[in-house]
Amino acid sequence: MNVEARPADRHPWVVVPGIWGSDADHWQSRWQADRGVDAVRIAPTSWSEPDPEDWRRAISDAVRRSARPPLLVAHSLGVLAVAEWLAEHDDGSVAGAFLVAPPDPEAPSFPEAASGFRAPTAAVSTPTALVVSDDDPYCSVARASGFAAVLGARVLRVGDRQHVNVASGVGAWPEGRGLLDAFAADLPRA
Repeated sequence: MNVEARPADRHPWVVVPGIWGSDADHWQSRWQADRGVDAVRIAPTSWSEPDPEDWRRAISDAVRRSARPPLLVAHSLGVLAVAEWLAEHDDGSVAGAFLVAPPDPEAPSFPEAASGFRAPTAAVSTPTALVVSDDDPYCSVARASGFAAVLGARVLRVGDRQHVNVASGVGAWPEGRGLLDAFAADLPRA
């Protein structure tokens, strides 16, 4: 029996976690483990003292290692890194960007260690979805929706999911995997 791959599995993935990376219990790590060699994680040298240029370089390196244009799967600070990277690399080198729970660089809760990261500033033609939690302590719905408007991204609101991380209790986040597949279903096949 020939089983059709899930839509997001038609593409390799580049996983872009937030500050400190995502631990083994985070949905990104679980999804990456499920994908095996078809998902790679960026490898910046500045996980705990994030340098935007280092993170953009790490995204470029991971995209370059992909045999085909990958999906970028980003969370938290990784969303801001991807937005900056896309502003410079909106050239078809990635199939799409699935961005989850952006932090607001202007919010008091934004980590001082990440002060070099900025809110999105440019529209991109790369298909992009921005997943927004209604009660995210790091970014209001209004600010996240504003980020999506700047990028030209589709907003996917998920209700009260806090920062969509381990602390919010989403676990492997099957709802999010369904959102990723629905987003990827509209992308051209790799």
